[in-house]
Amino acid sequence: MPNYFAPGIYVEEVPGGARPIQAVGTSTPGFVGAAPDPTKHVNEVVAINNWLQFVREFCKEDSQSTPLSNAVYGFFLNGGSRCYVVNVGKDKPITGSGKERQGLDLLAEVDEIAIVAIPGYNDVASYEAALAHCENLKDRVAILDAPEDVKDIDLLTKVATAPVPEPSAMEGGLRPRLSAYGTLYFPWITIRDPFSNELVNVPPSGHMAGIWARSDAARGVHKAPANEAVLGALNVVYNLTRDEQGTLNQNGVNCIRLFQREGIRVWGARTLDDGSSEWRYLNVRRLFNMIEESIATSTRWIVFEPNDRTLWKSIRRDISAFLTILWRDGALMGRTPEEAFFVKCDEETNPQEIIDAGMVVTIIGIAPVKPAEFIIFRVSQLAGSAQVEVQGGPNA
Repeated sequence: MPNYFAPGIYVEEVPGGARPIQAVGTSTPGFVGAAPDPTKHVNEVVAINNWLQFVREFCKEDSQSTPLSNAVYGFFLNGGSRCYVVNVGKDKPITGSGKERQGLDLLAEVDEIAIVAIPGYNDVASYEAALAHCENLKDRVAILDAPEDVKDIDLLTKVATAPVPEPSAMEGGLRPRLSAYGTLYFPWITIRDPFSNELVNVPPSGHMAGIWARSDAARGVHKAPANEAVLGALNVVYNLTRDEQGTLNQNGVNCIRLFQREGIRVWGARTLDDGSSEWRYLNVRRLFNMIEESIATSTRWIVFEPNDRTLWKSIRRDISAFLTILWRDGALMGRTPEEAFFVKCDEETNPQEIIDAGMVVTIIGIAPVKPAEFIIFRVSQLAGSAQVEVQGGPNA
């Protein structure tokens, strides 16, 4: 309370109370791999805003393409606007140990990153490193590439394992392990090399990251990034049949299909999690990542506030306003906000023992929209002709 000594008029600014929650970005990837010039920015995180900047920072005059450069090229070609790149040098692993911090370890320092890709790395150790990185941070999803040469499609339904010193009767597959924070795309695609102008086969992760960014900008993160054209793709290395995709889809492998009329399109939007998991849809996982990080980032003001009913009301107000906006954008299921979500922060969630422990507990329930993955039309045959009755006379 200010001190008033002299008679007069005093004007005071009073806070409005509302603290809007801002949605965090969802379309910035981090790429890890060997650059065309393996000596530039080794083990550094470099922000890249366009293809020409990447060429300037990581290439030299006589550079040849690498999986990393093709991924960055495909990202910007398909609608991406900003990414981070880590050059691990020539023939180096994507993660280090001890004092040697490189690759994925460096990306952990950048909060802006929501997507991780390791183009050119499809061995079991690289898969595990990328998945563990995303699972530990819980704010990003990995895009993994299947191997280029897959002789047997069934191998993509079996988990990849590392070789053992002694011969074993058990043979490993080519698929990464179950994870709600990773995706796998198959097959590789054929593009025109940005340096040599020749046709080359490349892993699709960079192009997929661009499609994710394009879909996020056009529709929102709640829209599954599928049934989208792969810009720059001229062919696929393996032309999948419908039955083959059925097998792969049930095992969390997202397929890239060549259709005679539509061209080359992404035809899958699943995570690597089990088919019965609530996190099997990619857009649901990414939506929750965005909601969780947005709420955590925008509610830091709560820390050390008096833990009373006024604080609980403010928490309910701010989070409900944020989720209402998402519902209006079509990200949540329900005819009304009450059907789409609930926010509970009161005496029931915060009894005295919770308050004494210095905690404030809020329970949030969200009903996300899920993709129409299987379109079913039930068609039956009528005995006789089908007639449409028009009421109101011939002039109606």
